[in-house]
Amino acid sequence: MIKLNHADQMRNLTKAEIVGPGDVDQDRIDRNGGESALVQLRAYLAQKEFALNTRLPPERELAEMIGVSRGDLRKALAVLEEHGELWRHVGKGTFVGARPVAELASVAMIADQTSPAEVMRARLVIEPELAREAALHATIDDIRALRLCVSSARQAETWRQYENWDNRLHRTIAEAGKNALLLAIFDTINAVRRTVVWGRLRTELPQPPVDHHSFEEHDLIVDAIEERNLGAAATRMRLHLQQVQTHLIARHQSAAE
Repeated sequence: MIKLNHADQMRNLTKAEIVGPGDVDQDRIDRNGGESALVQLRAYLAQKEFALNTRLPPERELAEMIGVSRGDLRKALAVLEEHGELWRHVGKGTFVGARPVAELASVAMIADQTSPAEVMRARLVIEPELAREAALHATIDDIRALRLCVSSARQAETWRQYENWDNRLHRTIAEAGKNALLLAIFDTINAVRRTVVWGRLRTELPQPPVDHHSFEEHDLIVDAIEERNLGAAATRMRLHLQQVQTHLIARHQSAAE
């Protein structure tokens, strides 16, 4: 009996033609100042590498910093908010990342009662099914957004940039399922995950290596979603998370030695 390794298991599920990674839906912004503002804002966020839930400078100050009008900045902020990359609280400002769905006290309470291992088990229960739902309901714009996440993760110059795009990919998959309740469950698990950490286990490399295991795994997950292959999408997500789990445990044990 031939035993397939992890990469072989992933490849055995067919691939589709890849949509250009640079394609992203920007119909909601005009093609003059608005698009430029979106590019400038994305560049600013990538350069600063803000942690999740960091508050951005006020609009007037931010517009001056990136050299755009406040009107165009607002359009760019709206696009990133719709994509879950920023969230805004009236009277308090604009913050990095997806809008929290659970109160901080609730997240802290759950975090006190769980562990990193339980968080991974929860992800293994919910995320393969989210990938299955995405394969059923994803739009062309969703696929473009997923390709952008995959491409940007490969091009990340730091681990933090990679982690930001990796987080964005997984949430975009959850969004593509078009189920508000499942998305809320995903966001709650993700909020707990950020609280119950394994600890940031640094490697000697400043950025993910070109053969980082997640790159191909992400490609194959998105391929399955685009092909409407529900079973493959779920299986590939499960294999991917199992690999993540294996690497985290190995790095944790290595750091403890």
